[in-house]
Amino acid sequence: MQDITKTLARRVVESRYEDMPAPVLHEASRALLNWCACAIGGSRHETVERALAAVTPFAGPAQAGVLGRRERMDILNAALVNGISSHVLDFDDTQAEAIHPSSPVFPALLALAEWRGFSGAELAHAFVLGVEVECRVGRSVFPQHYDAGWHITGTAGIFGAAAAAGKLLGLDARQMAWALGMAATQSAGLREMFGSMCKCLHPGRAAQNGLHAALLAREGFTSSEQGLEAKRGFGHVLSSRFDPSAIADGWGARYELSSNMYKPFACGLVAHGVIDGCIQLRDEHALRAGLIEQIDLKVAPLVLELMGKTAPRTGLEGKFSVFHAAAVALVHGAGGEAQFSDAAVLETEVAALRGRVRAAIDDSLLWTQAHVAIRLRDGRTLERHVAHPLGSLERPMSDADLEQKFHALTGGVLAAPERERLARLCWALTALPDAGVIARAAVS
Repeated sequence: MQDITKTLARRVVESRYEDMPAPVLHEASRALLNWCACAIGGSRHETVERALAAVTPFAGPAQAGVLGRRERMDILNAALVNGISSHVLDFDDTQAEAIHPSSPVFPALLALAEWRGFSGAELAHAFVLGVEVECRVGRSVFPQHYDAGWHITGTAGIFGAAAAAGKLLGLDARQMAWALGMAATQSAGLREMFGSMCKCLHPGRAAQNGLHAALLAREGFTSSEQGLEAKRGFGHVLSSRFDPSAIADGWGARYELSSNMYKPFACGLVAHGVIDGCIQLRDEHALRAGLIEQIDLKVAPLVLELMGKTAPRTGLEGKFSVFHAAAVALVHGAGGEAQFSDAAVLETEVAALRGRVRAAIDDSLLWTQAHVAIRLRDGRTLERHVAHPLGSLERPMSDADLEQKFHALTGGVLAAPERERLARLCWALTALPDAGVIARAAVS
């Protein structure tokens, strides 16, 4: 397909808020509430502290805030840090193609909203388009691109940030094509970084560099206008397969945001079936670690590829260990951020049970599914097959579930009145005359 970059740019520029379906705009509020929860909940993480220590001496004027904190800095560095904090817990939203759509896009948009002032309707519209762009670009190279080792949240997320920021800035079609081209040439992120602080750098850089691309394009800074489809462009250089129809087909007939999934557990979605099954069996049979002889898991191949760490040493590594996920779910009866902290990973009872977890690949299972078999010391075996874990499209988190998650993650940072106000602002996003009030309400 020729000129897919120009076609995509034109469609973003020509999109009208009035054409946005009400359910999609409501999903933008759901995504914002969940993203704010993750950003504020992660704002005191050691990773964020180290990032701030590195960039603060060089930050520019106080144009935008860091959610959950008092620091203010230039919009580019604010987008970077908010992108890092919103992904560090691995609790942010996700799509079937492994893209975490909000963490590259919202940091760029909120920084712009604080700096220049845009309405909530404008921000919601730009966010929907940003998610549309990044997910379609990601799908055009999935799964070969991901299988090769690229972290698609970083590599595709930058396109979403550039398109969304460009929409707010009022770029014309040619400028938008330049912004997408600049996104293409900065596309980055390696799966080798999973389990380290660097994983959350990917959406942070995607937000920062996507915003920067839009700002450069606005000033006439040019790029190739075939950044996606050219022989040496994104699609053909970063993947052995590139399908431009995945970008173009069905535009306006369906919205990627409608396929968003929100996590009830603070680790990779591929382990959620295991956690769900373990918690169900624990609660139904009053299980304790001392009663368990062995845990046998059957999982899809991607689970062990992504979460095969058998002996994690830190909370970040624990998020990529299905062995830890099963053990901590059975010991704690939960899978929140506390269960993927350094302390939980090093907990004696959890570590001992983790050593009794076995995992085998079952090619018949989809990537979110799992079969859990727990052999007890009294000879019994308890089993549970999880076809659709909580948080999947088949068992989505409700608005009430998301608000409960929001209060749980922000409770240690914001006082109750501040949390209530911020939640109300997120739900009322499209009615806000100034979307920057969301970021200003999220400081502590």
